[in-house]
Amino acid sequence: MDERIHEHARTLVEWSARIEAGDDVVVQVEEGAHDLAVAVAEQLGEKGANLVATYSSDEVTRAYLRAFDGEFEADPDYELALYEQADSVLVLKGSNNTAGSVDVPGDRRQAYATARQDIREARLDTDWVSTQHPTRAMAQQAGMAYEAYKDFIYDATLRDWAALAEEQARLKDILDAGETVRIVAEGTDLTLDITDRIAVNSAASVAYDSHNLPSGEVFTAPADTAGVVTFDVPMTVQGRRVSGAKLTFKDGVVVDWEADQGMDVLTEVIETDGGSRRLGELGIGMNRGVDRITDNILFDEKMGGTVHLALGRAYDACLPEGETGTESAVHEDLITTMGEGSRLEVDGEVVQADGTFTWE
Repeated sequence: MDERIHEHARTLVEWSARIEAGDDVVVQVEEGAHDLAVAVAEQLGEKGANLVATYSSDEVTRAYLRAFDGEFEADPDYELALYEQADSVLVLKGSNNTAGSVDVPGDRRQAYATARQDIREARLDTDWVSTQHPTRAMAQQAGMAYEAYKDFIYDATLRDWAALAEEQARLKDILDAGETVRIVAEGTDLTLDITDRIAVNSAASVAYDSHNLPSGEVFTAPADTAGVVTFDVPMTVQGRRVSGAKLTFKDGVVVDWEADQGMDVLTEVIETDGGSRRLGELGIGMNRGVDRITDNILFDEKMGGTVHLALGRAYDACLPEGETGTESAVHEDLITTMGEGSRLEVDGEVVQADGTFTWE
């Protein structure tokens, strides 16, 4: 087995999830992530943690959702209890078919997601971490040779996270003290109210309220949004291609939208529920180890010189105590490039110009 897989597992268990002896850990294993699951299981065994492994597959989900005819049971107790009792959930992504559930009807997908909202909340209440094992399907989606894709994955994942956390703290401090963010780029002039919001230094560890490995971003939850944003990074959303998406906000709500491709899935996301018309996240990418777009949101949204905005659910870590942010059954990220001529302002002060931070 590639030694980098063992290093990946050690980073996940020790740095990211901070697993300790006696912790109850659920490991969700996608079909292509078997080798990483073996390495993670070994690490958990050495830590003296308790392991329950579950199997995840888009093709299995597709078969179930296409065959099911009726009302989905809301948050079945047997599954809800698993996550309510867990200390940590480790999600090992590794798809063998990135379009495995593309033909599931949108209304069926929405109904299933809505019925499982409490399960999702229970999982998010744990020290959960999501990570990516390289597969040939993901390499193909990224337009890369498999060996080159593995190098890309590990360059982005096996980093000096403590050093990156220190750098990202500079941006966190600026956002925590700020009230207004303005994003200006080609086709974009968007203003976001972040008054009293809390920015998360997402340094790939639950110790930083960060739940992705790799990570490398600072994110917060806007309270209000106005203006227009164009997302120039093509993405796969719910198994379908979306490119050239453009959203117009007024009083915090999407009032108009269009897309060069994928208008149907964009509409499905926006119309999921009341919260899906609002932004739940503003994220600023800072991981320079992610040096190209690969059509994988776990990596693409962390790329230095990009900004991503999520429609739907806001993370509690960004909210003052006692305040409720955007609630939704979805959290769908879209990305725009901060290239030449762009700028990111906080309270009128330029923090980033042409994709480069003022301190870089």
